[in-house]
Amino acid sequence: MNNNTNMEESVNSIRKKNFFAVLLRHLFRDNFKNRNDLLNLIRDFEENSLIDSDTKNMLEGVMEIVEQKVRDIMVPRSQIVFLKDTQSWDEQLSIIIKSTHSRFPVLNGNLEQIKGILIAKDLLPFILNKSQACDINQILRPAMVVPENKGVDRMLKEFRAKRCHMAIIIDEFGSMSGIITIENILELIVGEIEDEYDHKNDRDIYQINEHTFLVKALTTVDDFNKIFNSCFYNDEIDTIGGFVMQSFGHLPANGEIINISGYTFKVTVTDNHRITQLLVQIPKNTLYLSNK
Repeated sequence: MNNNTNMEESVNSIRKKNFFAVLLRHLFRDNFKNRNDLLNLIRDFEENSLIDSDTKNMLEGVMEIVEQKVRDIMVPRSQIVFLKDTQSWDEQLSIIIKSTHSRFPVLNGNLEQIKGILIAKDLLPFILNKSQACDINQILRPAMVVPENKGVDRMLKEFRAKRCHMAIIIDEFGSMSGIITIENILELIVGEIEDEYDHKNDRDIYQINEHTFLVKALTTVDDFNKIFNSCFYNDEIDTIGGFVMQSFGHLPANGEIINISGYTFKVTVTDNHRITQLLVQIPKNTLYLSNK
């Protein structure tokens, strides 16, 4: 067992060294004209077994964040769980427990103004010391505020520099339009991140941000059309996964992308015979039904 493990580690080590050697050789010797040239190189690495599909998807994700704005991946205002400084301690604690989030924007009463960010773990001393009254205004962290058009790559650098995990996004008129977290950015690179409180597998469709959804491939085309106001149809195919696979013309690999009538489908999970999960980006200004 140990010999096999050591051999596997040695093979992986050699493969990684080969990958970086080939990558460096191409970077210094080849004249890349555009982003697609580099993407094609990364896909060649996967085809030649220098990297696996997960590594390829992460490298593509790193390149993708350079072209994204925070508004593209933000959590829209309608989905944010707020606290108000006028709420009682019991009301605030009830919201915190039910939501299972770790950070909460705090509103100044019924106004639009954000007073700050509450980090749930900062409440622990008050919960443990029941005799001590809690006033969340005393433990609020300053809110980082950024414009909608800020680049995702710059946002990630700012998160790291300021050791912050959440930012408030405002539009051109100074009104809050959403929030972005460091997890939203990391999911662009490594894919969906679930914790013990996530129940995404219980739903056929799960909204990630304003225009992006995780969709189980067994969702019927009719249900997809009803929710996303689309007009897909094929009298021989019932599921959206089957519809997308027919549009590809083959069983796509994880990470393959296709655009159908303005809807972008990225394959996130497949098995040996079919697509099982899709990441769907709908056209902007599309009216859709809430899937809560």
